[in-house]
Amino acid sequence: MADADDVRRLALALPHVVEIESDGFDFRVAGKGFVWSYPERTPGKPRLIRTDTAVLFVGDEAEKQALLLGEPDIFFTTPAYNGLPLVMVRLAAVTVERLRELVTDAWRMRDPDAHVSGLDQQDEQPALG
Repeated sequence: MADADDVRRLALALPHVVEIESDGFDFRVAGKGFVWSYPERTPGKPRLIRTDTAVLFVGDEAEKQALLLGEPDIFFTTPAYNGLPLVMVRLAAVTVERLRELVTDAWRMRDPDAHVSGLDQQDEQPALG
């Protein structure tokens, strides 16, 4: 199962990604966030940064609903994210390989024109080992 260290490693492996200073993790490409720690809000309490849960950009409402309905053990949302193309990912419920796909897809959607070719070239490199 995945954790915050996996999010950090996967996000930073993508071209042109910047990590923003945070109490958890927060990654951007071309100035746009694509994965970050879930800032849980409970009325009457300070915001709690949850590094066991990632907020992930998914592009549109259709994709959001497909994830929420198809895999409710992995994905969830809160009223604060209504109308936004974002889902929360329970990191302990997702494999590292699946997390890699999710983070890469989010990254592609946030800056598809500028960086996809760089990732494709990176994918074509032979594995060392």
